[in-house]
Amino acid sequence: MPRGLGFLAFPDFRGLTRKLVLWNLGTFFILLVLGVASRAAALTIVAWTALVPPYVLQGRIWQLVTYSFVHQGILNTAFELLSLWFLGSFLESNHGSRWLGEIYFASVVGAGLAAIALYFALPASGGMLTGCYGGLFGLLIAFGVLYGDMQFMMFPLPMMIKAKYLVAVYLLIALAMLFSDQKFFAFAQLGGALAGYLYIRMAPKRGFAFASSERFYGLRNSYYRWKRRRAARKFEVYMRKQNRDVHFDKDGRYIDPDKDPNDRRWMN
Repeated sequence: MPRGLGFLAFPDFRGLTRKLVLWNLGTFFILLVLGVASRAAALTIVAWTALVPPYVLQGRIWQLVTYSFVHQGILNTAFELLSLWFLGSFLESNHGSRWLGEIYFASVVGAGLAAIALYFALPASGGMLTGCYGGLFGLLIAFGVLYGDMQFMMFPLPMMIKAKYLVAVYLLIALAMLFSDQKFFAFAQLGGALAGYLYIRMAPKRGFAFASSERFYGLRNSYYRWKRRRAARKFEVYMRKQNRDVHFDKDGRYIDPDKDPNDRRWMN
């Protein structure tokens, strides 16, 4: 954990991080209860939401996102959601909810695409992908790249480690898993890490959504300014036909002939 948060201190539980954790937790318990009431119904839902490469290729493209909300095992789910809480809350507090949502879901989709790519290359290694480890690896890479020198407590060991070294350890573990029967899962994790890294390098500082909205409002304001200048020119022509002269500046604002254009006392 970050040194600045204090020993065993939990970060704020709010914003998009809170929503992601609650959505994942809610889905886990819904499937858990449904599995007790009707195992067949629970398995059907999992088959439609977990990522299975042949099914995605048949048109179930929503599985590229929905698989991240399907979890297996209580301890595994607890570790995932605690990691999401710690990493997500820190990054969200420093970069905002939009940025966090973009890099998280870009990493989730990147992990899913990596799993499908491995299925194409080695069909025998395919399987069913569940859990949000793809998104977590994207957040982990972001933390390691952007805050590499920040130190964490290696709980329960009484030692500190820098974020960049912690990320390196996780990546090495994932690479080692490529040589085991968990290669499908490990390759997906690495795909999420790569997607997170590409997002950091290619995305605007405050994310694509913010940049797009700024671009949209900039174009809209430019259009409104053009309309105002056009209306001003039309009004000047009309007034000249009435034997009166009126003038507007380059932005379409009326120029009062009785007022000194250099007089800026009104701005005080």
